[in-house]
Amino acid sequence: MVSSADVNGTEVYSPTGDHLGQIDHLMIDKVSGQIAYAVMSFGGFLGLGAGEHPVPWKKLTYDTNLGGFVTDITQEQLTGAPPWTRTWFDDPEYHRRSYDYYGVPPYWL
Repeated sequence: MVSSADVNGTEVYSPTGDHLGQIDHLMIDKVSGQIAYAVMSFGGFLGLGAGEHPVPWKKLTYDTNLGGFVTDITQEQLTGAPPWTRTWFDDPEYHRRSYDYYGVPPYWL
């Protein structure tokens, strides 16, 4: 087990070890208690111009050697992901599009 506080700020890498970004925070389904998304911060320089995007939790695997998460999501996929609004977490259609886009089964199934 790990505290969500320890996940925030954890680096995210590609399978080849390229740095993609870091976890900003987690989104947990209140009813099921499952982690639905890790909101990932990526791009920018010294925190300026960085983007954030919710990534399905199932797309991340912790690598003890790297001390961070590994994902097969590319930088291009992050920047081309379904657009989200300030209320994306309450939008079931966004959740369906997002999980379809990343090719993983939804957390609610």
